[in-house]
Amino acid sequence: QVQLVESGGGLVQPGGSLKLSCVASGSILTIYGMGWYRQAPGKQRELVARIDSGAIPTYADSVKGRFTISRDNAKNTVYLQMNSLKPEDTAVYYCNGNLVTALVDRRDYWGRGTQVTVSS
Repeated sequence: QVQLVESGGGLVQPGGSLKLSCVASGSILTIYGMGWYRQAPGKQRELVARIDSGAIPTYADSVKGRFTISRDNAKNTVYLQMNSLKPEDTAVYYCNGNLVTALVDRRDYWGRGTQVTVSS
């Protein structure tokens, strides 16, 4: 059974910073891409940032220059450093991992999400 567990969300003032972490655990053989998505109330889930197995990142235009995604393959962990946060960044942030386990072929897994609220 694979689990992706996010942490690091919370309430922060505009202009502030947060760092999200996501740890993948279970009978994992290989992790390909990992990423962060977010969903604000009344809106569809959207890509925030992804990082492939070669550590090449991609970002949504709305977060370029403010957010940085990174990964630690030894720890099966992906991070999202969020700086210069804006109220419009408020959302539930979900971790995604594309991976192969001992029992299941390559597929996407999702965490349960962590709330990020940017407000004064």
